[in-house]
Amino acid sequence: MTHACRHCQEPLLTEVLNLGHQPPSNSYLTFHELDQPEVCYPLRLYVCTSCWLVQLPVHVPPELLFTEDYSYLSRTSVSWCNHARKFSDDACERLSLDSSSRVLEIASNDGYLLQYFNEKGIPNLGIEPTKIAAKAAESIGVRTLRCFFGSKTAERLEPADLVVANNVLAHVPDINDFIEGLSRVLKPNGSISLEFQYLLTLIEGNQFDTIYHEHFSYLSLSVVNRIVGKYGLAVTDVEKLCTQGGSLRVWLQHESQVMPSNAVFQMLQDEEDFGLETLKVFANFQERASSAALGLTEFLVNQARTGRQVIGYGAAAKGNTLLNYAGITRDMLPAVCDKAPSKQGKYLPGTHIPIISVSEFEKINPEMVLLLPWNLLSEISSEWPDKKFATAIPSLQVR
Repeated sequence: MTHACRHCQEPLLTEVLNLGHQPPSNSYLTFHELDQPEVCYPLRLYVCTSCWLVQLPVHVPPELLFTEDYSYLSRTSVSWCNHARKFSDDACERLSLDSSSRVLEIASNDGYLLQYFNEKGIPNLGIEPTKIAAKAAESIGVRTLRCFFGSKTAERLEPADLVVANNVLAHVPDINDFIEGLSRVLKPNGSISLEFQYLLTLIEGNQFDTIYHEHFSYLSLSVVNRIVGKYGLAVTDVEKLCTQGGSLRVWLQHESQVMPSNAVFQMLQDEEDFGLETLKVFANFQERASSAALGLTEFLVNQARTGRQVIGYGAAAKGNTLLNYAGITRDMLPAVCDKAPSKQGKYLPGTHIPIISVSEFEKINPEMVLLLPWNLLSEISSEWPDKKFATAIPSLQVR
């Protein structure tokens, strides 16, 4: 079957990574669902050689991925909340936001960011389609509209001075309609801030575990610059971030408002020098992913043989991609701890490994911990300084 590119609609023919068939990474199971059939879908990464958007073909309907009980909550991460607070401070200073301004956040989750604009008395609204996250946001006083965002939604919203879309651009199935919606909801002199995991660091760091069905697109500055230009927007600035293992924060405005910064021109040149829009950068991606998965399997088998129990930490979507691709079972990894009550007592998709609470984790008191959200190593290891932590990306390391 031939698929079409999500952006330019050209045939999508070039596969660069095959992670097998997997269930959606955030489809956590209840005990009663363990004996029921579990649907798996191809997890294959393609690149469009016409517009160079790296993407997953359409395999899973979005409504099956972002359900009402979608259980990712941002406020469980201290480092992410600190990141959000700093952004709110910097954005207010950068854009001179005050009580007469209006902030709109798309995919506002549990209010992790807008709570800080509330503290400053700046009017704001969150757009969040998932029930659990929207309810959590409303419980702390963050006004939330429960729906998906696109051009039609934008038409019924009040224009904003600042539109924030953190880690959502990769999640939208219709990237063109989403960008058109951003353009429509932005005031003439307003600004848009996009954050997304950076394709260049994904490839460079062998971060294949961040590929899962909920992530439809894998983005570079060059591709984003090309897409937004079709909807009257222009990239005016860009920043490299350490979040999510390596991300970009891209600032947009309506065209002709501000000239792009030197940072924009430099990063576009860096991407060209890296060969990001050539096939050679993907040449050994499959081999490196397979090597990392095999290294994890060998590590867990060796730990089991020596009688040392390893417990996982962080029931993250990226962890599910890794565990399913590596073929990890409960014999190798008997449990994974997670702080989110919405995940505790459930089971990981595919592997059916149980998710336990922090108190249960403390009772087990493992010496060795497999940290699945490896990007949070500093935060988590500081909470448990007496434990050894293993990470599998870009390859197996024990600290």
